[in-house]
Amino acid sequence: MKTTAMTIRMDTELKNDMEVILLDMGLSMSSAMSIFARKVVRNGKIPFEIEADPFYLAENQAELRRRIELHESGMAETRTVTLEELANV
Repeated sequence: MKTTAMTIRMDTELKNDMEVILLDMGLSMSSAMSIFARKVVRNGKIPFEIEADPFYLAENQAELRRRIELHESGMAETRTVTLEELANV
């Protein structure tokens, strides 16, 4: 089997984090990318769902802007929240 080199650009911290995890699995970056490529070819699709982070949905961003405006205008409700309450959110 003939091989070829491939160059990709990725955030350095992401690459380093990925290499640590792959090392724990006994895989190199090259072998992991080959596994990924084989799955794409075999299945004719990316082997996982790609979804937008819900944080960036338009309605969430609008709500965030609304709350920031309330806070900056001094109209925001403030109350103390316990860790137990946060855990139930």
